[in-house]
Amino acid sequence: MGPLKDIRVIEMAGLGAGPLCGMMLADMGAEVLLIDKPGRPSPEALIHVDKIDPLNRSKRRVCLNLKTASHVTLLKEIIGLSDVLIESYRPGVMERLGLGPDACLTSNPRLVYARLTGWGQTGPMSDKAGHDPNYVAATGALYHAGSMGAPPVTPPTLLGDASAAALLVAGISAALVSAEKTGHGQVLDAAIAECTNYLTTYAKSFYQAGQLTDERGGAWLDGAAPWNATYVTSDGGYMVVAAIESKFYEALLTALDLDEHPLFVNGGQWDQEAWPEQRAMLAARFAANSRAHWSDVFLNADACVSPALTYGESHLHPQFAHREAHWVEEGQVFPAPAPRFSLTPFLATEKTENNDIKQYFTEIGISEALISAWQSEP
Repeated sequence: MGPLKDIRVIEMAGLGAGPLCGMMLADMGAEVLLIDKPGRPSPEALIHVDKIDPLNRSKRRVCLNLKTASHVTLLKEIIGLSDVLIESYRPGVMERLGLGPDACLTSNPRLVYARLTGWGQTGPMSDKAGHDPNYVAATGALYHAGSMGAPPVTPPTLLGDASAAALLVAGISAALVSAEKTGHGQVLDAAIAECTNYLTTYAKSFYQAGQLTDERGGAWLDGAAPWNATYVTSDGGYMVVAAIESKFYEALLTALDLDEHPLFVNGGQWDQEAWPEQRAMLAARFAANSRAHWSDVFLNADACVSPALTYGESHLHPQFAHREAHWVEEGQVFPAPAPRFSLTPFLATEKTENNDIKQYFTEIGISEALISAWQSEP
């Protein structure tokens, strides 16, 4: 049933990090009700959808027109009966609807009110628009992605949205523990830029220690070292090498039959003057055979070398396949929830038992008068 069973979450419809956060909470067993707008979704809301929307799995959904007084009144009542509210509007929008933190926490003191924006609720950029690359660029992470002499590359992982969603789930969970102990909820101000920035702590520690510099591609950590780089194979595939520790480096050379080559025999792993020539040698070796060949060679070699898989291949990885780390619906493949809980497991493919919204409202304690008013309004 999931560790968050019986936790009632209201998710105001949005894009990116907000729906992803709601999905994660639902995957953990929370009862998520998506408050959507009437009419057809925007093109932006559907651009990631083929047959199904994985971000809305396991959620209930109701359309409310927040320009209609009875619908706002109904939403206030729902919020008063819930544990968590997630909203990702620009600062001030919820206040103008009469649904700001002060109003909601007055009627429901235990509420965890989660506010998700690009830049945060305050500051000179709080009202500015942005997308994932803008937030990641502000943290320094974008600058350090890419090759020397080329512009930085935006990784299509939606790092900012994913960072904010994951950290907001952690924040909500922590606030729920606090509310259980104290009887008081609180407001969470989650900025995508700040969440991404927080997750660069480890990388920035390397920067502060001089292991990463402003010369992109010039340090061992971002591609200068031959033993920490990606190589092209004969069939156009890629092999990722991360043989950082000496034992992995030695295993790498042995697997490539380079352990007695003059370029490598003197233990020059950290000889930066030799790196360009060593890298050229490794590139030639990998280019001589296919990705499948090198995958087999390194399968049982403890050298931290592996193939770079596409999104279309990743579910075929033997480790993922063994642990059933993906789920399939209507021919589409998506990652399964993580981490795994031993006592309260939950599956992404589980569905809500009751999709009848009117019945659901009755079950959670919404008055018949409010339900009737909602049904009578357009």
